[in-house]
Amino acid sequence: QVQLVESGGGLVQAGGSLSLSCAASGRTFSNYVMGWFRQAPGKEREFVAGISRGGTRTYYADSVKGRFTISRDNAKNTVYLQMNSLEPEDTAVYYCAARSSVLVVTTEYDYWGQGTQVTVSS
Repeated sequence: QVQLVESGGGLVQAGGSLSLSCAASGRTFSNYVMGWFRQAPGKEREFVAGISRGGTRTYYADSVKGRFTISRDNAKNTVYLQMNSLEPEDTAVYYCAARSSVLVVTTEYDYWGQGTQVTVSS
């Protein structure tokens, strides 16, 4: 089992920044690829960003490319999502997820956090 706890969400004005963190516990963190997803009201959960086990490869949804940055610190068992130039369309509950196999952009991850709300006002 892997437990994931997100933090750092909140309310921000359009154009602002937020930094999300996801702390992992349980099994060896570096054995898992990590992803960030989001779900807006009435919409399906969607992939935002992903990172390889060693942190050398990252992947982004086109909608956030150039504005969001995913990173990880395996010594701290934590994955981060730095979000800049936020837009009202970024408003959603953000989830981190862990997967023991290859990184994918679908929701087929093994473990999920409880989510943290991000609200961007116009």
